[in-house]
Amino acid sequence: MTRIRVINPNTSPGMTETIGRCARTAAAPSTVVTAVNPAMGPESVESHYDEALAVPGLLTEIAAGETAGGAHAADGYVIACFGDPGLDAARELATGPVIGIAQAAMHTAVLLGRSFSVVTTLPRTTGRTWDLARRYGFADACRGVHACDVPVLDLDDPGPGTVRTVTEACTAAVNEDGCDVVVLGCAGMAPLAPTLARRTGAQVVDGVGAAVKLVESLVSLGLRTSKGGEYAAPPSKKYAGLLGEFGL
Repeated sequence: MTRIRVINPNTSPGMTETIGRCARTAAAPSTVVTAVNPAMGPESVESHYDEALAVPGLLTEIAAGETAGGAHAADGYVIACFGDPGLDAARELATGPVIGIAQAAMHTAVLLGRSFSVVTTLPRTTGRTWDLARRYGFADACRGVHACDVPVLDLDDPGPGTVRTVTEACTAAVNEDGCDVVVLGCAGMAPLAPTLARRTGAQVVDGVGAAVKLVESLVSLGLRTSKGGEYAAPPSKKYAGLLGEFGL
């Protein structure tokens, strides 16, 4: 049995529930998925400021997975936000593998085609997506990043208009970029993947499902984040003020 803790870094319980359903759909029958969100932080992650302030709550959930027992213990983690916030810090804390959905989706996309395009939420987040494509080594494979100008929380319970807008952005990505695969640039888009694939005729990758399957694979292979260098446990020291409890 593999136990995966899927962490939604924002504080929206409704979105966490949706992400959890999508993660369980992708998971093997023997995998136990626990979907959680922090008690502190922004209600959605749509800016660098939001991302920075989401990290302490995210790391609290990583630490909880490390100390929990029984069904709430974690063999691995998924960070369910396309900015992959706090990924490096989370890998320092966790004993098992930690996968961000952007990294997982981009890796999966290049296994399916020569190129991909990303459809994300707000225009202001496109720069972060390009940063990640370059960091992960996929800048040449990424043909474009398309913002559909839909706020993250509108994806919590999307109406027909929202679904139509995201569909149009995916269609534009395929037609304008000539990409082989569309990557969904928000965890909140995960439930739309089958509909978008059907309407566009393209391969559509949801990072939540891709990350769950990668964690399962790494755990089954007995592989985890290397602790010999940069991702070793952080050095013990005191933290002051509001971050006092984060000292190790």
